[in-house]
Amino acid sequence: MSKLVTIFGGSGFVGRYIARRMAKEGWRVRVAVRNVNEAMFVRPYGAVGQVEPVFCNIRDDDSVAAVTNGADAVVNCVGVLDETGKNTFAAVQAEGAARIARIAAAHGVSRMIHISAIGANSDADSAYSRTKAAGEAGVLEHMPNAVILRPSIIFGSEDQFFNRFAGMSRLGPILPVIGADTKFQPVYVDDVAAAAVQAVVGKAPAGVYELGGPDVHSFRELMQLMLGVIRRRRLIVNTPFWMARIMASAFVIGRMLSFGLVKGPVTKDQVANLSIDNVVSEDAQGFDALGIHPTAMEAVLPDYLWRFRPSGQYDAIKESAKNLKA
Repeated sequence: MSKLVTIFGGSGFVGRYIARRMAKEGWRVRVAVRNVNEAMFVRPYGAVGQVEPVFCNIRDDDSVAAVTNGADAVVNCVGVLDETGKNTFAAVQAEGAARIARIAAAHGVSRMIHISAIGANSDADSAYSRTKAAGEAGVLEHMPNAVILRPSIIFGSEDQFFNRFAGMSRLGPILPVIGADTKFQPVYVDDVAAAAVQAVVGKAPAGVYELGGPDVHSFRELMQLMLGVIRRRRLIVNTPFWMARIMASAFVIGRMLSFGLVKGPVTKDQVANLSIDNVVSEDAQGFDALGIHPTAMEAVLPDYLWRFRPSGQYDAIKESAKNLKA
């Protein structure tokens, strides 16, 4: 019988790419998610019955045990960018990750792959980064041979980075950013998936891998690149960190007064994250150690950002028409 991998958060941004690749490897794929009905799109990734979404709440031992039972490997892709209700940074990224590892070890699972993030640091100002570090520690406590992947900011057709700012660019002549000089090393989502799959099939030694794309750019440079792709001219305005922190505090008050109905565009924790460069460390092992050549942004961004161009899919045709002689 084919081997089985359980992917926690397997219908999410990164998880779906791992699920697709694992199906192509011939594995049975169990996609553990909170909402099964919203994850049905993963089923066609493989043959009939090969990829199945199942319910799981990573805050509950019995729920995690049910989807871990019988698995040869587990992959944890679950993370949150903003705390909502019981899904706090600590509950999801620290306790949830440790729970998966503990139960995987108890069930005799041979391999665990954990998706963390560059910047995971127990001494960080950001709760997001501190809980990412706590999650790594919890995983290694129970699964010392785990593979931990720390990607920089991830891009791809479903991303919440380039899509978000490309959408904002349609609202007016100014594009505000926080931390315009902060450095990033964007990594293509399918390259991260390829690294995870290598770990699942046993081609990646245990350890921590920091994953970044071939280029390092400041936030401002990334926005300039994005604007070039969508063929819009906007004034990129940097919001000072002190002002961003005041704005984030005001958004928290607004969220409380609206009982959570109104969410601000940025949180204090995100502002703290934006003050730190998000690039691969000089002494870290990464794609080179896995034999993977990371994909350049220029090769991918036009494939999904075209819809933000002034004339969408017809923008190139309109430009060509201007060159026609009357």
